[in-house]
Amino acid sequence: MIFMLAGTSDARNLALELQSAGHQVTATVVTDSAASSLTEAGLPHLVGRLTAEEMATILLEKGYQLVVDASHPFAEEASKNAMAAAEKAGVPYIRYERAHEHYAHPLITVVKDYEQAAQLAAAKRGVIMLTTGSKTLATFTKVLQGLENTRVIARMLPRLDNMEKCEALGVAQRDIVAIQGPFSKELNEALFRQYDVTLMITKESGKVGSVDEKLEAALACGIETILIARPNIQYGQQYSTFEDILRAVHNTL
Repeated sequence: MIFMLAGTSDARNLALELQSAGHQVTATVVTDSAASSLTEAGLPHLVGRLTAEEMATILLEKGYQLVVDASHPFAEEASKNAMAAAEKAGVPYIRYERAHEHYAHPLITVVKDYEQAAQLAAAKRGVIMLTTGSKTLATFTKVLQGLENTRVIARMLPRLDNMEKCEALGVAQRDIVAIQGPFSKELNEALFRQYDVTLMITKESGKVGSVDEKLEAALACGIETILIARPNIQYGQQYSTFEDILRAVHNTL
């Protein structure tokens, strides 16, 4: 029995491959939207954020034999909780991590975290499009709101809690792009030109996270980009292909 941290499209596909290989898989996701995707795929799942203690309790009570962490590359807390829970429950932990991409261009600046991205954006100013989601929106609004010659456009999923967060942080309706991807290079370009964007901020989420299309569009428009590097986490047993995960799972169970 495998306990799997999912929530992304590639995680769902990996869960289906594990299931097809004869493994019992229960996926855990945070949002109802991700849960509906798993329901459609016929995958057993749990919904809601879990602490390390809660996760360890589930592992022990249900008799799970393995944790497969296929959470988003920037879901740092979830991965740390999963590793701690696996250790506490005495079960192996395997990490599926999307392959890293390396980008080198004069218009692309790589930074280590959200705070550094916000400070650099404050120095550059202009029309800034955030494509980093709602979770860290406050990190940027705290630094960028009220600066002269600065407009912040927040692009995020069209969810009620996101709109409420924007309202609480003082993000005006005209500065919200509520839309769900994936986005083509052409759609990204159209949005950048529509808002006269001069600076785009994004995360190194990998090809599946559509970061390539964002960067290609920004470069085509001559727009500077701040690219936030992934958290530096030591996962231990880590793989970047489904084949390697399946092999590791086979060798573990």
